[in-house]
Amino acid sequence: MTLTVAQIDRETDQLVGEWLPLPQAAEKLGLSIGRTKQLLKDKKLVGARRSGGGQPQIPSVFVADGDVLKGLPGTLTVLADAGYDEVESIRWLFTPDDSLPGSPIDAIVKGRHTEVKRRAQALGF
Repeated sequence: MTLTVAQIDRETDQLVGEWLPLPQAAEKLGLSIGRTKQLLKDKKLVGARRSGGGQPQIPSVFVADGDVLKGLPGTLTVLADAGYDEVESIRWLFTPDDSLPGSPIDAIVKGRHTEVKRRAQALGF
């Protein structure tokens, strides 16, 4: 069964919780909107267009202490190399994994980004 965009948005919203509009993310990072867009383009940060279109929004947990969450850019690169697009990457990061425990993003927040990156590398095989 194919999911509609609205269903994907609703499910992703439930997983993520709090989103930052691009201007707010740029402000929290202390960067211009242009530089923040470049981080998205370079896959150092990911966002998604939510229902209604407009600019991408970024999960708020991706921005911590005025910077991109440590360990996130490397994990995003591995996920992109495994063929994951932005929304698939976000969903993977926020989906609970009993073996961690919690979700991959929870583990990254706790400083266990190397373990998460290893799991992401296994997705490519």
